[in-house]
Amino acid sequence: MAGFYKDLLRSIDGKNITVGVVGLGYVGLPIVLRFCEEGFRVIGFDLDASKVRSLTDGESYIKHIPSEKIAGFVNGPSPAFHPTTDFSLLSRAGAIIICVPTPLSDKREPDLTHVEASAREVARHLRPGTLVSLESTTYPGTTEEILLPLFARDGLKAGRDFFLVFSPEREDPGRQDFTTRNTPKIVGGITERCAKAGCALYSKIVDSVIPVSSTKVAEMSKLLENIYRSVNIALVNELKMLCDRMDIDVWEVIKASNTKPFGFQAFYPGPGLGGHCIPIDPFYLTWKAREYDFSTRFIELAGEINTNMPYYVVQKVMEALNGRGKSIRGSEILLLGVAYKKNVDDLRESPSLELIRILKEKGAEVSYNDPFIPVAECHRRPMKLRSRELDYKGLKRYDCVLIATDHSSYDYPRIVENSRLVVDTRNATAGIQSDKIVKA
Repeated sequence: MAGFYKDLLRSIDGKNITVGVVGLGYVGLPIVLRFCEEGFRVIGFDLDASKVRSLTDGESYIKHIPSEKIAGFVNGPSPAFHPTTDFSLLSRAGAIIICVPTPLSDKREPDLTHVEASAREVARHLRPGTLVSLESTTYPGTTEEILLPLFARDGLKAGRDFFLVFSPEREDPGRQDFTTRNTPKIVGGITERCAKAGCALYSKIVDSVIPVSSTKVAEMSKLLENIYRSVNIALVNELKMLCDRMDIDVWEVIKASNTKPFGFQAFYPGPGLGGHCIPIDPFYLTWKAREYDFSTRFIELAGEINTNMPYYVVQKVMEALNGRGKSIRGSEILLLGVAYKKNVDDLRESPSLELIRILKEKGAEVSYNDPFIPVAECHRRPMKLRSRELDYKGLKRYDCVLIATDHSSYDYPRIVENSRLVVDTRNATAGIQSDKIVKA
């Protein structure tokens, strides 16, 4: 009974195992590269043929991942990395990691379409002794309730014939201080052997592995991390709106409070939530909680506040234009930054897309500039815009310049100097004295 388990551990320890990574996006591709760096052979799977072509050519489509690193692993006489759309090659992998999107449906319910489809492919090609890890963020119980039944076919048993774990991703695109390697990795297994096998695999690519007692604990830990951020961001967003009415600078308040060496952690307001995690993950738990007849009121209130922030920003734009004798209808507005955070090329769930939609609905002529995102496309709502070149001297043609993402490459003094009106949602113009600036 211990044959597959011992063989798997030996293969991992000797790096004589091929790792399959399903999903080659912001989570999957860094995982691929870490295994390659440690001497493993990796097969990367993705449905997007254009991504696979780019990787095969040694080209990166994620800004903070250099093409040179990819090219070094896909080229040469014995390449470490083989990207493909052929899922039958899953049968060659002794360890498979699933890193696919888990979005919300139009009804704000979990959409596990990608996870289920990937799991079915894995089940179809699963060979005895394989370790499977799900990294996609989801509600507690997903690994046990959806993946386990697919793999436990024909009498196969977890912990004996295959090994199943949940290990939540903790990627923060563009961050330099914490990377895949030095960010602790949580691992929860269906059985104790599953967990030990998962820990053995991940210990080869990360400095610290944190085992937990079950897949449900691991799934819940990921949700807690992001709900913690969502709730605290909602708090400062609400305080921002109150401070605005009280004529208090919320940024100065946060800066002052942050001098306390204990009991306080600074969170910062903005035009709304973006990225794949914080705007989405809390709703996975609120949906699952209903199964237990439990209302997550605190989480839902935070989601309501954060979801309404783009409307607050647009209201501030309208008031600022009205104060200058201009209606929003027919106004030309340039939005600076559509990425969900500064200095990344990640558009997922960006509040800038909502800002553009609402402004357009109110009759404004909206264009944008973002040095990281040449084309802004939203599939949930039909929208496709191209970034305009930023001509500082030409900013006066716009009735309002709206700073939605505070990229470091922007010259904010020049933006203020050459604009008629600047609405700043990120405190990017801190320290600049001008009656043209309106904080939102």
